[in-house]
Amino acid sequence: MGLKYIFLTLTFIFFEVMGMAQAPEKDVPPKVGLVLSGGGAKGLAHIGVLKVIEEAGVKVDYIGGTSMGAIVGALYASGYSAQELDSIFRVTDFTKLIQDNVPRGAKTFYEKEDSERYALTLPFTDFSVSFPQAISGGQNIFNELVRLLFHVKDVHDFKKLPIPFLCVATNVETGQEVLLDHGYLPEAIMASGTFPSLFEPSEIDGDILVDGGVVNNYPIDKIKDLGADIIIGVDVQHDLSTRESLLSATEILLQINNYRTVNDMKKKSEATDIYIRPDIEEFSVIDFGKSAAIVKSGEEAAKEMMQELETLAQSQNKTETRKKRIQPMDSLTINRMIIRGNDQYTRGYIKGKLRFNLAEKISFNDLKQGINNLSATGNFKAIRYELISNGLGTDLILKLKENPTKMFLKLSAHYDDLYKSAALINLTKKNFLMKDDVASFDFILGDHLRYNMQYYLDKGYYWSFGINSKFTDFDEEVDFGLIRSNFSVPNDPNIREINLDVTDLTNQIYLQTVLQEEFAFTIGAEHKLLRYSTRTLNQLDGEAAEESLIDPPERTFFENSNYFSAFGKITLDTYDDKYFPTKGLYFDSDFHLYLFSSDFNDNFREFSVAKAKLGTVIPFSHNLSFNLEAEGGVKLGTSAITSFDFVLGGFGNDFVNNFVPFFGYDFLSLPGNSFVKLYGRLDYRFAPKNHLLLSANFANVEDDLFRTGDWFSEPSFSGYGIGYGFESFIGPIQVYYSWTPEIKNDSIFFSIGYWF
Repeated sequence: MGLKYIFLTLTFIFFEVMGMAQAPEKDVPPKVGLVLSGGGAKGLAHIGVLKVIEEAGVKVDYIGGTSMGAIVGALYASGYSAQELDSIFRVTDFTKLIQDNVPRGAKTFYEKEDSERYALTLPFTDFSVSFPQAISGGQNIFNELVRLLFHVKDVHDFKKLPIPFLCVATNVETGQEVLLDHGYLPEAIMASGTFPSLFEPSEIDGDILVDGGVVNNYPIDKIKDLGADIIIGVDVQHDLSTRESLLSATEILLQINNYRTVNDMKKKSEATDIYIRPDIEEFSVIDFGKSAAIVKSGEEAAKEMMQELETLAQSQNKTETRKKRIQPMDSLTINRMIIRGNDQYTRGYIKGKLRFNLAEKISFNDLKQGINNLSATGNFKAIRYELISNGLGTDLILKLKENPTKMFLKLSAHYDDLYKSAALINLTKKNFLMKDDVASFDFILGDHLRYNMQYYLDKGYYWSFGINSKFTDFDEEVDFGLIRSNFSVPNDPNIREINLDVTDLTNQIYLQTVLQEEFAFTIGAEHKLLRYSTRTLNQLDGEAAEESLIDPPERTFFENSNYFSAFGKITLDTYDDKYFPTKGLYFDSDFHLYLFSSDFNDNFREFSVAKAKLGTVIPFSHNLSFNLEAEGGVKLGTSAITSFDFVLGGFGNDFVNNFVPFFGYDFLSLPGNSFVKLYGRLDYRFAPKNHLLLSANFANVEDDLFRTGDWFSEPSFSGYGIGYGFESFIGPIQVYYSWTPEIKNDSIFFSIGYWF
């Protein structure tokens, strides 16, 4: 009895303990894992699915994603609601983010000129041309991720996010999958979405990483390893495309990548408890402009699984918890800056580009502007940074990857009615003599031989140093009366027009300080060799005409002098585009004091020339704007020199000396030692990159205009133009029909490509 009693007692205790251990398990809610695949723009459907998941009441315990799935998943895991994500992505311009176009305002004046002159830039290493690794460095996307995820900047173990998170990337050297579940969150998800050839590879802990979709575009196995009992999977991957759909390099690369992932998904979809596949076949991976429709497709697909989702929600036994609304970062205080990877560029150069002071509160836009300033230099392949709390404020850890290419071959082509056809070949060398400098040489072939040499030592906040040398040559048929009124030339009633050759060689040395990137103050010294000449006045008799087949007629020189001057410039330029601005302000003032001359005409006396231009753009709507500019100039002093008088006429940009464009009149038509001009242009963008242009200008031009007070009188000259503009890959293409009522003159102006 004793043994039997002991056995029964032990058996009862065993089953009682087992019952106590097992009974609560019936009440333990299942852990839910959410897997979000990559798919480019199609990944926006994840947001629609998340809306329905929230509506059904499902609590997500783990999130794993790849590429676009990693971006959406990380934002959701950090605490954003599905509705907040929808709002964020609806106002995001993905085209600008992906193209990585640096705003014009982030470029110095040297960089503005550089980007608005060349149609093609190629790395030129060891005297051989190569091609960039990718279209974009992904800088704009990274900046935006840092801003949106600022509230979790100090969470380096992704399991400690509001929802534990992970993503995957691919080691481009080994082809192995890399699990990213710790580190700096924006950097991790950026690496997961680094699509080859579109974005520069990312570097984390010494590994070179690209898009995780190459090896694991649906990381269900990683989420199960975290402890998920139930898997909800959202699959927005590309199926294999037909030949008719393979219309771009991106689509072909996706097709190659999908050979593996499509086969993998057969098993992975079967292992997914609630498998959601939105109907997004009509969308491509770059259809970010159709975000609303893609999000809706995700909602529709998820609602088809609403019953399963609601059943899952009921089994979770969760109490309703409302997510706290997250306010994206708008300001911060950076107390300390740590720079890594700057071998060829000094700390002063980098800090000068960032343009904000430590220990002072700045907006995130100020930080982003500084990063854009660095990016605009082209000196860095990648700019990654971390923002980490230090108790008093925030540490900025800059991780720079310098561009190893220091030499570039740049090409461009242009045609206009003054310089005619021209092809430009440029060689640019960075770190030419020292750190932070750049040397550039333009050689221009065509109807007129020209060159432009520049050397610039960029010191950011501090005084920068530059040297320019520019040779310009062109010829134009001009009224003989204009020549006689400006130079001592005998009158010949048989000559109405002459072919005027203009040659200008200008050498400058200057100092420049830049406040922000839009405002600059420049002082310097200049040497100018100026020649005006013609062959027209050497009339030949018959015998001389025969000889001229061998020996061309001699030139008649009106001007052939060297001039030496000191100059100062103040420039403000916030136009968002040089050729078709839609907003911004422009101010440019120039003062030259001419001190010495070789004095070809024996009439030199010290004089100065001052000129200024003020402009603004008024946007009426997203595709209609009005550009208004006022301009004026005056020669000061009693010198009889006329070579630096202002001459208005023609259409174009970047004229040499004091030649000023003016609609209605041909080039070099309206002379005077002083002028005022008002210009207005209505720009209607009737299609992307296509512009209808309506222009008008008015001016007074004559000698001593400001001394007599006539500058304020009714304009003596007017001109009008109607044109078409197109933003092409070689630069702006513009065609104008121009006329003036004063002389019943009309003409057509052409300009193709960037001006140089």
